[in-house]
Amino acid sequence: MSRSEETLREEICRLGRSMFDRRLTPGASGNISARLDDGWLMTPTGSMLGELEPDRLAKLAPDGTHLSGDKPTKESFLHMAVYEVRPHTEAIVHLHSSYSVALSVLEETDPDDALPPITAYYVMRIGKLPMVPYYPPGDKGLADAMRPVFTDHKACLLANHGPVVADKSLRDAVGAMEELEETAKLHLMLRGIPIRTLTPEQVAELRERFPI
Repeated sequence: MSRSEETLREEICRLGRSMFDRRLTPGASGNISARLDDGWLMTPTGSMLGELEPDRLAKLAPDGTHLSGDKPTKESFLHMAVYEVRPHTEAIVHLHSSYSVALSVLEETDPDDALPPITAYYVMRIGKLPMVPYYPPGDKGLADAMRPVFTDHKACLLANHGPVVADKSLRDAVGAMEELEETAKLHLMLRGIPIRTLTPEQVAELRERFPI
């Protein structure tokens, strides 16, 4: 095992524990993956993000074949679909975070853009948040639905399920996920109250300065 792989394994476990301890994903929900020079690391199926062990993380070959460690998350196909259409992505985080899941079940949520531009940092770190229709757990049709979304976006909301974020590093993916969850929380807190979102011009300026 290379030093860089060993470091990445430790980082996955450390950041997974941090998200679990802050109640960003309950029980054995959520999964993480990260790119290696010779494949991917993924959290094991059924694992709690707060109890990950570096040596037990699943290692996958470039074609997705399981090489070592525990069996990978049953949603590994979801991760592979995103890497396929975003070749510069280095890490993916998928959670069942409460406020984002709540957003995903509201009838009023816009499937083209699930969250309004409440803050500049949300626009800078997430951009636009499309919502993918509901698929049963493990349904491979979800991968087909996600590919066109991630061609143009770095994050999506899975209906009645939770958010997925892809980014240029694991730390960036976790930070963007935290920004998404906090914005979902603010959005739900402010329901029914007149608010001032960023204007289309302000959003366009931010997207030009901070491309996703």
